[in-house]
Amino acid sequence: MDSRLPKLLFALLAIFAAIYFSSYYPQLPDNVASHFNGRGIPNGWQPKPMFFAFFVGAIVIATVLAFGVPRMLKSLPTQLINLPNKQYWLSPEQSEATLEFFSTWFAWFGCAALALLLFTFNYAVQSNLHPDHRPDPDQMLYAILAFAAFVAVRITRLAARFARTAAKR
Repeated sequence: MDSRLPKLLFALLAIFAAIYFSSYYPQLPDNVASHFNGRGIPNGWQPKPMFFAFFVGAIVIATVLAFGVPRMLKSLPTQLINLPNKQYWLSPEQSEATLEFFSTWFAWFGCAALALLLFTFNYAVQSNLHPDHRPDPDQMLYAILAFAAFVAVRITRLAARFARTAAKR
């Protein structure tokens, strides 16, 4: 597995977010609606700088998830890594491929988390720019369900991969 594609996609999403959301910053009110109930009606507000600081913080968390966790796994002693069939997957013959798999896996997971984050913040931005014509709140439900489905499939594939060894294949 090659982690270059999801890493590139993550970087492009982050660059897009910086350009896209910075263009909307001056158009937003000083206090922005930042939390919405299930019907899409705002029920929480924040000063605009705090809203964007939270946004940047969330991007940092997604970045750590996508790039920091795999690096931490590479530097951890094997006895601290909880993995089925750990002796096989972290053996000298398999460890490089296993750690590259995790690098790719977390990069794709980080892309999905970042995409959901961008979708969520765009929902809030558009709701503030067009308070009389807010986006359909069902869009958020669909985005969350899509993310949950992605996570379920990825975790299932992860568990299936490491549940077996070369002898069990």
